[in-house]
Amino acid sequence: MEVKLILPPFDEHGALKKVQMAEDAWNSQDPERVALAYTVDTEWRNRSLFINGRDEVIKFLKLKWKQELQYKLKKELWAFKDNRIAVRFEYEYHDLNKQWFRAYDNENWEFDASGLMSRRFASINDLPISAGQRRL
Repeated sequence: MEVKLILPPFDEHGALKKVQMAEDAWNSQDPERVALAYTVDTEWRNRSLFINGRDEVIKFLKLKWKQELQYKLKKELWAFKDNRIAVRFEYEYHDLNKQWFRAYDNENWEFDASGLMSRRFASINDLPISAGQRRL
């Protein structure tokens, strides 16, 4: 089945669809599926890590989801213009010690002309929570 990419410049409908597609992919916890949304030479800043290229994205996500268990994510469109989208999101997970966390994030995305994400900059903060404080 052929998947049609949403191409920039984005309108509100296209930006909302991109955000939902990203949420769905990340919630799949399938690193290869997630990586397909990015250019081969994508550039990321994730917290204090700098990640370059799909291969590093896949390696990073495999490790992430071995450490962040029962991961659940919700994304929200914040702003968009031309080939850029800003997103606010939160996700919840527990670590190997069963400590729950809620992570808050702002992301800035930049897309190439083919609709693949070429740059992703994420600022993330983790808040320890109890299992009873979970919202997602």
